[in-house]
Amino acid sequence: MGEGDVQIDPWSSNQSTDYSRIIEQFGLSSMDHIQMNDPSKLHRRGIVFAHRDLDVVLDAKNNGEPFGVLTGLMPSGKMHMGHSMVIEQVKWFQKQGGDVTIAVADLESQATRGVSLSKGREIALSEYISNYAALGLDPEKTQVYFQSSRPIVQRLGFQLGKRTNLNEFESIYGFSGETNLAHVQAPMVQVGDILHPQTEDYGGLRPIVVPVGVDQDPHLRLTRGLAAKTNWFNVNDGKKSGVVIGLSIQEDNAEILGQQPNGRVDKQKLNSIFEGIVSRLSSIGYSDIISNPKHGTVNIPGATSKDKIRIRTKLLEYERELGGMGLLAPSSTYHHFAVGLTGDKMSSSKPKTTIFLGDDIDVIGKKIKRAYSGGQSTVEEHRRLGGNPDVDVAYQYMMYFFEDDDEFLQSINSDYRAGKILAGEMKQLCVDRATEWLSELHEKRDQSEHLVKDFLASDAI
Repeated sequence: MGEGDVQIDPWSSNQSTDYSRIIEQFGLSSMDHIQMNDPSKLHRRGIVFAHRDLDVVLDAKNNGEPFGVLTGLMPSGKMHMGHSMVIEQVKWFQKQGGDVTIAVADLESQATRGVSLSKGREIALSEYISNYAALGLDPEKTQVYFQSSRPIVQRLGFQLGKRTNLNEFESIYGFSGETNLAHVQAPMVQVGDILHPQTEDYGGLRPIVVPVGVDQDPHLRLTRGLAAKTNWFNVNDGKKSGVVIGLSIQEDNAEILGQQPNGRVDKQKLNSIFEGIVSRLSSIGYSDIISNPKHGTVNIPGATSKDKIRIRTKLLEYERELGGMGLLAPSSTYHHFAVGLTGDKMSSSKPKTTIFLGDDIDVIGKKIKRAYSGGQSTVEEHRRLGGNPDVDVAYQYMMYFFEDDDEFLQSINSDYRAGKILAGEMKQLCVDRATEWLSELHEKRDQSEHLVKDFLASDAI
């Protein structure tokens, strides 16, 4: 990494919040040009700030085509408010028509945190899935599974492991010779988690979106890279216009694509492959297809960059017919870190930094009243200089979690900056909203407890 570069680590509690720099350094796309119907408050308020290929998912949604959402949970602690941000996004995608898959990372929890599989199951059911039900996920459209009971996840991780190496892990994760091997293995299992919902047994080929905090992007970068490496057909923009398709000859597909062991080309097989490409692309309306097996390319002069996903999907289907994996790189969205009560990152391992969803109401009030403030040191100074809602935890919690009314939120933002609302008054506003929100959640959790088992996939019961 260059001097001054941002380091993103899925396991660290110290993370950069320079989001503009993160977008630039890691090649994320801003949400500025994404058009969404009925966006959630996290989208409206810019808390979800970046994405990779979200347009692929939204195009599927707008065209009435299937798409999926994947998220996961680490069954090693209690669910806190930061975790609820992911579920709010998952719920939004589910309302747009997406099917939901939730991975319980019990293998990773056992390997890296010493939590037994039985204890991990207990935590997942009582601490997380019970809250998912209360937060409004639809059990009819949600499948929760455990890594330990879904062999395809481990198999995919093992199969794709040959397409990466320790040098790449060092580059992506910062691993070194001192890194515990459980940490080395865990990302490959997560690759299996992310990719397996598009296999035939778990929903078939369709876009999958993974909403995450930006600290989890290393897993998405690794997964997207590995999925692309498996593809038999490269789909690229033409030099001047159109789209160009080429073959990706690999050890496990060379013979199928006409490459003989002696290095010669089986022209009959090669021509058959190209005929298959033309046939499948003609079926979706392209008529200006120029096939050139001799040069190893298929050109579609009239296709645009936006057409690439339709073309790629058709070719992935064809790849599967030929015996390949046919994996589509996952899409992802990224949200800001939820600030902790102390002003640092929220963390389950640091109870003083967070509100847990199971906290007693009186405990929640005390935590908020002790939270980091953006107010001035005296009332007189605050009236004169105003407060800073950008660092005030009580205001941030209302914006992230508890207040749905954008106009009210903007009004208290302005009044706080102008010194019309004191720091203590802002905290009391947050206490009132948090009390209402969490009291309702606790009530719903009691009412929906019987639904927990309905969320479980058949291999998780």
